[in-house]
Amino acid sequence: MLKLYGYWRSSAAYRVRVALNHKGLDAELVSVHLVKDGGEQHQAEYAKLNPQELVPALIDIDNKEEGEEAFVLSQSLAIIEYLDEKFPENALLPQDLHEKAIVRSMAMSIACEVHPLNNLKVLQYLSKELALDDEAKSAWYHHWIDEGFSAFEKQLVKYSGRYCFGDSITLADLCLIPQVYNANRFNVDLSPYPNIVRIVDNCNRLDAFIDAAPENQADAG
Repeated sequence: MLKLYGYWRSSAAYRVRVALNHKGLDAELVSVHLVKDGGEQHQAEYAKLNPQELVPALIDIDNKEEGEEAFVLSQSLAIIEYLDEKFPENALLPQDLHEKAIVRSMAMSIACEVHPLNNLKVLQYLSKELALDDEAKSAWYHHWIDEGFSAFEKQLVKYSGRYCFGDSITLADLCLIPQVYNANRFNVDLSPYPNIVRIVDNCNRLDAFIDAAPENQADAG
């Protein structure tokens, strides 16, 4: 049994939901509200599960042997690769060594370079600690999205087919689509990135992405 702790608007949890859907895996989804009551991720019970006090966190109860605690894993990319290795059907990484490295590189350029500068805790810090107004915070957000998407668009020119890497869904798509969802929330102009727009449109026609979309989650709102 798989149990995923996440939040409907979390980009990282969004990635894992797509992975579960793409592989046809059932998981119990447990909501951790990132805003209510100062953020449920900071409560002692969840902090014990994930000391980083972030979502997502995955529990694999099926991995538990008698006398052992259930396997707990944080960080979305690690979770997705764990799922990909344990459940190899509908693989999210190519088999070829070089191609696998390229897909990981593309995924990390979004998940490790763009997303961390624009996630909730950073935006809250800009507002509360640095006293930036909404206009300045928006400028910050747009700058880092545009810088990251400009580089990613160039990679897509070289590697994309129907999706980010060729014609199969990969880890790179799972990282791109949630980041574009957020970019749209902040009114980023995506017209300079035609390949990104094209690939997002292709992905968002698939049930795995539709069912994982934030607005389709039970805790949305």
